[in-house]
Amino acid sequence: LSSHPFRVTSDSHSFTAEALIVATGASARWIGLPSEQTYVNRGVSACATCDGALYRGKPMAVVGGGDTAMEEALFLTRFATVVHVIHRRDSLRASRIMAERARRNPKIAFVWNSEVDEILGDGKSVTGVQVRDVNSGAVSRLDVQACFVAIGHKPNVELFAGQLELGPTGYLAVQPGTTRTNREGVFACGDV
Repeated sequence: LSSHPFRVTSDSHSFTAEALIVATGASARWIGLPSEQTYVNRGVSACATCDGALYRGKPMAVVGGGDTAMEEALFLTRFATVVHVIHRRDSLRASRIMAERARRNPKIAFVWNSEVDEILGDGKSVTGVQVRDVNSGAVSRLDVQACFVAIGHKPNVELFAGQLELGPTGYLAVQPGTTRTNREGVFACGDV
């Protein structure tokens, strides 16, 4: 992004463009546990619509308390015997309507003031989650066969560090009502 028009050269091709559209998306935020990464795609997921049906007829957990977590939990009730929503606070951050929908669903059980300490498994797949009460420190186990992490997303902007302006939440800043960034000819779209 050093000059306009933009020039990109590889070993075999050279391209010149008047405009560049940044559509690098965002990646799911993870809890950060080694055991979480061990079981990604083996019971740990960040996408209920992608993986929920794989655990049909089984108990599941959703980590988070915002709108995305409530959407994931509500979707998973189509397949799960129970969906444990694990949230580190004693109330949801989700919008009132999403929170109320989740509270009214008999398949959703809330685990308040709790964080996931460990993803438990047999080496092949998830067999449970160990949760810790953030107030008392008490540790307990939830027997689930899938854990869906819904604690937000991180925009994929590392490639543009120092070149494009970022907003307060780390996403690319655009001019109000447009997709224009602070650089001439550079536009942002999608989850970035």
